[in-house]
Amino acid sequence: MRTANRFGASIGLAMVLLCSPAAASDLGVMGHTFAISETDILKVIASRLKAAEKEGRIDQLNEEFRRRVEAKVERPTPALVTATVSPRSWLFDPSITVDRDYSDHRGRIFARGGQRVNPLERLPDYDRVLLFIDGDDGRQVDWALGEMSAAGEHRTRIILTNGAPLELMRRRQVQFFFDQEARLVGHFNLKQVPAKVSKEGNQLRIAEVKPW
Repeated sequence: MRTANRFGASIGLAMVLLCSPAAASDLGVMGHTFAISETDILKVIASRLKAAEKEGRIDQLNEEFRRRVEAKVERPTPALVTATVSPRSWLFDPSITVDRDYSDHRGRIFARGGQRVNPLERLPDYDRVLLFIDGDDGRQVDWALGEMSAAGEHRTRIILTNGAPLELMRRRQVQFFFDQEARLVGHFNLKQVPAKVSKEGNQLRIAEVKPW
């Protein structure tokens, strides 16, 4: 039972085994020996884990996996943006085309499939301010905190494109967010930081700024 428990607890280490240089060197050209399928992949994973357990390396791999997860949480993958050199500003239309009918809790349809909807028209009181910064740049951090102080902490969201959000929260006692997989950077087409996104009429004003 103990062996089974340790084997089950270690299934999350599959990526460590399959992605490590040692594993890559002896997997061979598997694509030419059998059709790629989930079942075959699981067999490979099980085989590698059993071999690691037999060699007494499960605890080592568990610790390696834990360190990798902690490192990724503390410092996520950065977005490909640079410090602002040439400030620029533009308006962004947040309208979307809905793919189906949407109704409220009473069944009243407020958006029909194929209709183009601007959410800011439905949210007239929206006043959120988004600040994008490189968390490793102290000047950008100080700028964002100054902007937050002026606009109000309840309105402001500081979003890191690089850096260590948890460490900054511990040190600055303010909530920081991180743009995972650079989804917001891509959505707003940001190329430089610091940047500010705020409401202007029924659109969003995006500004890549150079405040010093």
